[in-house]
Amino acid sequence: MLDIRQIRENTVEMAAKLQRRGQDFDIEAVATLDKERVAATQRVEELKKERNELSRLTGQRMKNGEKADDLQQRARDIGEEVKGLDENVKRIQDQIRNSLLAIPNIPDDSAPDGPDENSNLQIRQWGEPADFDYQPKSHVELGEALGILDLPRAARMAGARFALYTGAGAAMERALINFMLDIHTRENGYMETIPPYMVNSAAMTGTGQLPKFADDLFRLKDTDYWLIPTAEVPLTNIHADEILKEENLPILFAAYTPCFRAEAGSYGKDTTGLIRQHQFSKVELVKLTTPDQGKEELEKLTANAEGILQKLGLPYRVMALCAGDMGFSAAITYDLEVWLPSQNKYREISSCSWCTDYQARRANLRYSAAPKDGKKGKGKTTFLHTLNGSGLAVGRTWVAIMENFQNADGSVTIPPALRPYMGGMEKIARP
Repeated sequence: MLDIRQIRENTVEMAAKLQRRGQDFDIEAVATLDKERVAATQRVEELKKERNELSRLTGQRMKNGEKADDLQQRARDIGEEVKGLDENVKRIQDQIRNSLLAIPNIPDDSAPDGPDENSNLQIRQWGEPADFDYQPKSHVELGEALGILDLPRAARMAGARFALYTGAGAAMERALINFMLDIHTRENGYMETIPPYMVNSAAMTGTGQLPKFADDLFRLKDTDYWLIPTAEVPLTNIHADEILKEENLPILFAAYTPCFRAEAGSYGKDTTGLIRQHQFSKVELVKLTTPDQGKEELEKLTANAEGILQKLGLPYRVMALCAGDMGFSAAITYDLEVWLPSQNKYREISSCSWCTDYQARRANLRYSAAPKDGKKGKGKTTFLHTLNGSGLAVGRTWVAIMENFQNADGSVTIPPALRPYMGGMEKIARP
């Protein structure tokens, strides 16, 4: 959520920055509502002062044995007016909040200009795509031929966009989860966490999924439970409504969870295979930081996600997303895109984002700054900055291994770094 004070003081500048996203957001209307709220609040204060003075004068008259009917009537009239104004202020505050919940984060000045993915900029590239002397097969062709991926049976159980892994396919999914968690917790300093897989509306609102993306989520009927679309939601909300100490920041969380997405806006996209599923596995990384730590922690977060790809030997590139292609809550985003031979292109496998204080305002995530100049006590309390990124999307990593390490006979070589997690298995071949 944006800071209403900044909107009040810099309406034109904030509106111009939001226009970089390529959509119209009526921030001027929010500023107008805020002026109405301020005026109504000031009027309430004036009336309360008048009522206090009337009370004093009434007391004096009654002490002198004089009537004060006119003063008492005016006080009653003021009470009714104050009641109406208070109700109006509450209505305006609700309007402001609802408006702010629908406005995305301000893109950072460093984000490239542009309306869509065609304006994203490549920052760096790692590894070289394999040069096959035959037409490489897709992960679906390979998995089905090896008997480790069964999409038709999954569809009979649950419909489209679901998968059934079996045998070595299931083992590799589990191996990837353990491998990623071990690297992030033992080498990168994250705290392993097992959060709830269902959260309430407040948690979804805190990270920006609600109200805008309700159609992309799964909700349990007649409850306030939502299936999480990513572990970012529960991890970011762990310290909601708390005040942390600056000396304990940054806080780093890592979690494996299943993720659930309705994919309401993806009709016709990636309808076959594992790229776009209703249920998928992901290892998520979340950081809570001070504002001045944010940029450095984003670079570290991105490097942590890249490290998984490098250890597995998967070619990838890092893209800086333009203002028009960034997620709703992000101010800066780096996408990691892994090479998929069957598609002859790079596909997203992780988005690493710095959300500044946008999510923190929605979830009420705050910290108490350490006192300066050796002073005792607590410093200023302000909002945290949040960061998140996939470390990695497990299903898409499974896809990338299958396609990049396939062999001409249809077998798939397991990357050396993953073999200890698969009991020493070096290759997946036909039984």
